[in-house]
Amino acid sequence: MLRRLLCSFLVVTAPTAFAADPAPAASTRCYELRTYTVVPGRLPHLHARFRNHSIQLLEKHGMKLLGFWTPVDKDNVLVYIVEHESREGAQKSWAAFRADPQWIAAKKASEEEAGGSLTEKVESVFMVPTDYSAIK
Repeated sequence: MLRRLLCSFLVVTAPTAFAADPAPAASTRCYELRTYTVVPGRLPHLHARFRNHSIQLLEKHGMKLLGFWTPVDKDNVLVYIVEHESREGAQKSWAAFRADPQWIAAKKASEEEAGGSLTEKVESVFMVPTDYSAIK
């Protein structure tokens, strides 16, 4: 009887007794989906500003750029994803970026060249990956 009880105990508890270390603490890393609705006719100016200025300045302020896209059925939208260490880190990075004299000058120059603001609306959505995402 004791042998049977001990065998039953081992069958039930063995898988957890020899399991790997507990899962690491959840990451605070987050991703930001940014969607720019552009003033009609000014998307080329926005592309130039990103290509020539914004990308380098965003990275300078700790933002990792994962990619840029334009929808195939809209000619005035730019979408991109930014990786941040945390939501707090994102706030600090964006504040530093917006205060950067190089950014202020690049924004002013591109708007003067285009004849006004390049964007009508900027939307931002912060996201965290699901447990089944390719990005962890």
